Amino acid sequence: MGKIKQNPFVKKVGFNRIVLCFVLILMYVFFCVMTQGAFTGMDRIMSALNYAYFLGFLSLGVTFVIATGGIDFSIGPVMFCCALVSGFSFVQHGVPMAAAMVISILVGLAFGLFNGYLVSYWSVPSFITSMASMNIAKGLASVFTKTQSVSWPQSAAEGGWYRNLVKMGSIPVGLIIFLVVAIVCAIVLNKTKMGRYILSLGSNKEAVRLSGVNVKKWEMSAYIICGLLVGMGALFYVAAFTTVQPGYGDQYNNEAIAGCVMGGTSMAGGLASISGTVIGVFIIALLQEGILALGFRKDYQLIITGIIVIVAVFSDVVSRRRKN
Repeated sequence: MGKIKQNPFVKKVGFNRIVLCFVLILMYVFFCVMTQGAFTGMDRIMSALNYAYFLGFLSLGVTFVIATGGIDFSIGPVMFCCALVSGFSFVQHGVPMAAAMVISILVGLAFGLFNGYLVSYWSVPSFITSMASMNIAKGLASVFTKTQSVSWPQSAAEGGWYRNLVKMGSIPVGLIIFLVVAIVCAIVLNKTKMGRYILSLGSNKEAVRLSGVNVKKWEMSAYIICGLLVGMGALFYVAAFTTVQPGYGDQYNNEAIAGCVMGGTSMAGGLASISGTVIGVFIIALLQEGILALGFRKDYQLIITGIIVIVAVFSDVVSRRRKN
């Protein structure tokens, strides 16, 4: 195993990412065999991709937060709040579709600013802040929509052109946009001053502060990026599923964090991998679709996702102990 890890190609690509790619391929083969080839159809693949898009934006966003050593359990409910507020504005108040899409992003951004300000400038623990934001997001969405579900338009004539975010003809536009955003996130995290400071905060926040860096500013930026991506994720959710109900979204928190942690982002902060997060998200999405294809309830996916989080965190703890 040690020789494999020392291989130049493996070191460059990353052993963890190579393993995740093999896991993704093996999972696909397993589901194809177990469903007697039914899983190979494009409908199943597109369904898994639709799930991966919005979940991917949540995972990319929370990667930045976890990299600082924080956590955000509000991303799922905030995504639903963005979709409900912007969708209700379009359906009930006649706001143009383009403006409604901007509203979705702005709502996510507002929650990112709120979380980031409390955590960085008021030193409120991120766990407490995100739990509060989760409840605020649910309540705000319910009040704004009067507890009604919101159905976004499906036909282009009614404003349904936003669905081109996911698919335009046979072109998987959603996959292209998601991968482009992931590349931008990777550049920001690994090649910019912002990214270096965000990772440094997760490694040793006090040392960064003593070196004269404005830690509050850079820590807050991680939450702002997360909020922005959550607002974008809401648009991809409604582009795939159109109908949104108040009070939901919690279930996507663990899935997004699982994809992030599975991809190599340390829950202790200071270590993050955008490419690993992308692969982890595809694994979670494939797992979700595969379990449904086998005829099991979604409950089983929740169990498996929970196990994945525990295994990923345990592996991270063991790895850190070995390094120390």
